[in-house]
Amino acid sequence: MSNETRKSEKYFADQTLWGFVHRSFTKSMGYTEDDIKKPIIGICNTFSELNKCHSHFNELVEHVKRGVWQAGGTPMEFPTISLGEPYIKPTSMLLRNLMAMDTEEMMKAHPIDGVVLLGGCDKTVPAQLMAAASANIPSIILTGGPMLNGRLGGESLGACTDCYRFTLEHKAGNLDDGQLAEAENAICRSDGHCMVMGTASTMASIAEGLGMALPGCAAIPAVDSRRRHMSQMTGNRIVQLVKENIKPKDIMTREAIENAITVTMASGGSTNSIIHMVAIAQRLGMRLPLETFDEISKKTPFLLNLRPSGQYQMEEYFEAGGVPSLMKELEPLLHGECMTVTGKTVKENLMNVRVLDRKVIFPLAEPIEPDGGIAVLKGNLSPGGSLIKKTAVSKKYFQHKGKAVVFDSLEDMKKRIDDPNLDVDENSVLVLKNLGPKGAPGMPEEGQIPIPQKLLEKGVRDMVRISDGRISGTSYGTLVVHISPESAVGGPFGLIENGDEIELDIHHRRLQLLVDEEELEKRKSKWVQPEPFYDRGYGLLFENTVLQAELGCDFDFLLPKELRDELKSNI
Repeated sequence: MSNETRKSEKYFADQTLWGFVHRSFTKSMGYTEDDIKKPIIGICNTFSELNKCHSHFNELVEHVKRGVWQAGGTPMEFPTISLGEPYIKPTSMLLRNLMAMDTEEMMKAHPIDGVVLLGGCDKTVPAQLMAAASANIPSIILTGGPMLNGRLGGESLGACTDCYRFTLEHKAGNLDDGQLAEAENAICRSDGHCMVMGTASTMASIAEGLGMALPGCAAIPAVDSRRRHMSQMTGNRIVQLVKENIKPKDIMTREAIENAITVTMASGGSTNSIIHMVAIAQRLGMRLPLETFDEISKKTPFLLNLRPSGQYQMEEYFEAGGVPSLMKELEPLLHGECMTVTGKTVKENLMNVRVLDRKVIFPLAEPIEPDGGIAVLKGNLSPGGSLIKKTAVSKKYFQHKGKAVVFDSLEDMKKRIDDPNLDVDENSVLVLKNLGPKGAPGMPEEGQIPIPQKLLEKGVRDMVRISDGRISGTSYGTLVVHISPESAVGGPFGLIENGDEIELDIHHRRLQLLVDEEELEKRKSKWVQPEPFYDRGYGLLFENTVLQAELGCDFDFLLPKELRDELKSNI
C-alpha cells in the first residue's frame, strides 16, 4: 500500500473555494461523501456509432464499474475521440496522435487516481498506450475482443483478409454482385474487432505482452460472457494498482517491450505494430531502432497458425489458450521477471498455463517457421528501413528481380492500374510513391496495390509490391511497406522510374534499386518536393511535425525532451 497522497484526495479534501466546488459539483451527480473519499477510477470509454469495433463498449463499461465498486473504488466514465478504421479518410493513422493527446490530457487534467482504457480498433490501443506512458498514472488496458468467425457455405471467414479475397475475385469476374453481397452479410456476424491476426488483434496481444492488460484479455471473443468477466476483473484490478501505486513506467520497461516484440514475431503480427511500438517506447524515453525488431525476429520462431499467415482465427486462438499459452511456449525467450498489471511477474503469471491446441499454437521446438513473421529490409531504396510480413509472402518471391512499374500517387495508381495497355507482367515490381506520413498524407493502408485486371484474368494472385505507405494487418501477399525516408521528403524511393530493376532478397534483408549512383544523383537534382496538403488546422500540425516511420510517426514535440534533443542533434 502506497503512502503517496492520491490525486483525488488533493481535489476533494481541499478546504478552499475550489475544494468546495469540487465536492459540491460531484455530489450533485449522485456521488456521496463516502464515494469521493475512495480512489477515483476513470473509465475511458471510446464507444462510437462510427466505430463498429467498439459498438458494445457501453455494456463492457458497466461490468468495469461493477469491478471498481467491488474493490472499493469509485468509477467515473469519460469519453475521448474514437477511431474506427473502416470509415476514417484518408486514414485513421492521421488521427492516432490526436487520440493519444486527447487521452493523455484527459488523464492528467482530472481528479482520477487510475484509469481503465477501453480500446480495440487498430489505432485506439496504441494511442492509449502512448498516452499512458506519457501521463504515467496507474493504468490498465481492456480490449473489446474479436468478432466471431464469419461463416458462409461451411467456410470460416475473416475480416478483412477475406474482404480482399472476395473483392479480388469479384474484380476477376469469378463472383457476381449477388455472391459478393452474400459474403458482405456473412463476414462480420458479431460485435468486436477483426478476428484474424490483423493490427487490432496484434495490438491487443502486445498489451498483454507488455503486461498492461490482464492475462487472457486479447483473445476472448467480444460476445463471449467471459469478456464481461474480464471487464469486471479489470475494474477490480485497477483499484489495486492505485493502492499499490504501480504505474505504466513500472511495467513498460525495455525488457517488457522486448517481450511484446517476441510475442508479435511469434504471432505473425501486423507490420503496423512496429510503428506503434516505436512510438510507445519513445514516449517512455527509449529509442527503439528497427534493428532491434529484426534481431528479435531472427531468434523467435513463428508459432501461431492464424490468418493471414496461417489457417485459424482468434476464436480458435482463444480456445487454444490465447496469449498466455503462446507466452508459455515462448517462456525461454521472455524476460520472466517483468512486472505486470496483475502485480505479479510474467513468470508467476505463466506458472499454471498450458497450450490447449497444438494445431493453433505450435511447439517452440517444432515451429511453423524457424524465425519471426516480420523482416526489416535495408538497402539504397530504404536507408531508413522498410518492412515485409514474410509469413504472408509467396515463397517464389523471397528472392526476386523485376522491372518497376511506377505510380506517382494513389490517384495515379487507381487511374492506370487496370489499363489494358499498362506495360506489366507477373514479374514486374509495382511501385507506389507518395504514400508516406507527409506525402499521402497520414500514411494510409494502401500498400496492398491491386493486381492489374489483365493479370488477374490470367490467374495471377500475387506480385512484388512496394510503397512508402502501410498495409492492413489483415493483408497478405509480397508487400514491402514503410519505405523510409518517404518519397515526399526526398527519399531515394521517390527517384524510381519505370523500367528500373529492383531486387528483393528477404533472406538477406535487402531491398536494392539497381541503378548507379551517378544516375540517381542526376534524378535527385531534378526532384521537386510535392505541395503540402494542408494550410491550416490539425492537418497542418500533422504535416509540420510528424516523424518518419522508423521513428513511430509520432509528433516531434510529443517526445520526451531528451529524445527531442537527440533527434535535433542528428538532423
